[in-house]
Amino acid sequence: MTNSSRSTIAELRGPVPLSHQLLRTFVRDGDTVVDATCGNGHDTLLLAGLVGDRGHVWGFDIQLQAVNETWRRLAEAELSDRVTLLQVGHEELARHVTGPVQVVLFNLGYCPGGDRSIITRPATTVIALEQALDLLAPGGTVMVTVYPGHDGGAQEQAGVENWVAQLEPHNCHSWRMGQTNVSAAAPYLFLVQKAL
Repeated sequence: MTNSSRSTIAELRGPVPLSHQLLRTFVRDGDTVVDATCGNGHDTLLLAGLVGDRGHVWGFDIQLQAVNETWRRLAEAELSDRVTLLQVGHEELARHVTGPVQVVLFNLGYCPGGDRSIITRPATTVIALEQALDLLAPGGTVMVTVYPGHDGGAQEQAGVENWVAQLEPHNCHSWRMGQTNVSAAAPYLFLVQKAL
């Protein structure tokens, strides 16, 4: 294998690169998708590229700084025309988005580089997860990166795990994916696919 071909291999260090690889599998040109927690805009930007000119991305974040940073990234990439960004919590998904959508992506916790006291909370996250599942097209997926290691993270982890555990197996296929050679407090990914 040459050095140039090695550079195209994604390093799967942590759940976010894994979620990005999965997004490349599940999102197609023309899809409607949701980034339920925009943060610094990296996930939104990836989704905007994947949905193409015919698709659309809905982005949510409660922090103005996150919305502004996401807009900046999208504008630089000339992809802002396929995205609607809203400065509201993800528990407001159903008030703004109509289905069906192919993917709803959650990257929980706090915004890297932002105010660490502003975090996602289990009560609103579980509401958002319920709404996300209702919005999904058959075969669509909800992806949730959970961060148990920060203040409030263990409570949100418990809320998400409880939600996933109660899903009916004939309605949803749920997976938990994380590295096995890291701390128990390391982040990991849930993937829930709505049955066809």
